[in-house]
Amino acid sequence: MTSGGFDVINARSHFPSLNSGYIFGDNAGGSQAAQEVISRILDYLTNTNVQLGADYSISVEATRRVMVDGPTEAAKLFNAKSLQEVVFGSSSTMNLENLARGMENDIQPGDEFIITGEHEANASPWKKLAKRRGAVVKVWHATPLNPENPYSVSLQIKELLPLISSKTRIVAFTACSNVLGSIVPVKEVVQAIRVDAQAKGSRKVEISVDCVAYAPHRQIDVQDWDVDFCVFSYYKVYGPHISALYVRASSLENSVTSLVHHFLKVNQSSYKLQPGGPGYELVYATTGVVAYLLSLTPANSLQATWDAITQHEQTLVSPLIQYLTDAKQWARGVRVVGDTSVNFSRAPTISFVVIGDRAITSKAIVEIFDKKGGIGIRYGHFYAYTLVDELTPKLDTEDGVVRISLVHYNTVQEVNRIIEILNEVLA
Repeated sequence: MTSGGFDVINARSHFPSLNSGYIFGDNAGGSQAAQEVISRILDYLTNTNVQLGADYSISVEATRRVMVDGPTEAAKLFNAKSLQEVVFGSSSTMNLENLARGMENDIQPGDEFIITGEHEANASPWKKLAKRRGAVVKVWHATPLNPENPYSVSLQIKELLPLISSKTRIVAFTACSNVLGSIVPVKEVVQAIRVDAQAKGSRKVEISVDCVAYAPHRQIDVQDWDVDFCVFSYYKVYGPHISALYVRASSLENSVTSLVHHFLKVNQSSYKLQPGGPGYELVYATTGVVAYLLSLTPANSLQATWDAITQHEQTLVSPLIQYLTDAKQWARGVRVVGDTSVNFSRAPTISFVVIGDRAITSKAIVEIFDKKGGIGIRYGHFYAYTLVDELTPKLDTEDGVVRISLVHYNTVQEVNRIIEILNEVLA
């Protein structure tokens, strides 16, 4: 059960929930929590559960854990220049909503926002901001890669560039689709946006990247990507239910107005926790994520870990994609939603529908898995409502797609068990 130098048995040993033998196949909705995270929650609540900012010793320790340790470890996952660029919130949706509200004073009527039909977390806040400020919303639509399968949609740069104009102000897109599993070449997209926007005379373009579905599988690098905003959810990266938001220092200084109390300074640690934000113990618990990831390879480096995870996950993608795209399944009406390539351009998040004369609803397929027991997968639109709603031939948007979403602690044996049940479903 070792692939590409990655020891999946070692990885699984860090997750108490995996001892039951249950197959977790809805990881894009939320991963399991590593023991390093669980232990830190207990530690914080046992030893430092006090108000922050006081001078007594336990408060000093609690403040360090929340205001220094938490942001420092998150900055490593973002590869941010400074922990001052990291903000915690209760969810990625809330983080981006607060960011959008903090930018109201820097948005002018007629400014243009480009969004995608992917998860609403990185779309809805910008749509609402545009409505409040009189900005214009444009949509970068996913389009088919394979003419034989109209559901083989993906975000393509050639569809994005015509949307850019002299009025482009915000471009918000996903680094990895939580439905399609396709990984967007963020650096290439950002470079294309900045070059084209400059050539067309845009005064100021800031780029927001949703890494919620990306962060469990690949290394984020906000500096190399040259992005202004980036968000991910720790509860999908083996941690607690909390989100981290990166805001580039120059954007903090020039674009964002603080939402905290008027007497607190934006550039100080008070800004790191958004209004209505997460519990302090959850912020501290996030430090366990980096500790866990570093334990997975002898090199003790995040890049080595992500490289090993990427290699292992290909062993999960390959048999499932091969099964779903086999000629027999094609004739049965199975259509993968998204790209069917088996390479590093996709994560092990695989969605499909069954259409044709013997169509099966996505709900009915998942119900069979539920009755079998021991495996958790899911159906629906997964908050990428626009993406699923625009697929043609038209699907029932609420029924959506069947999604099987795996991560590095899943095994090839688990994939084979999923395929066994799919054989029964599709017989």
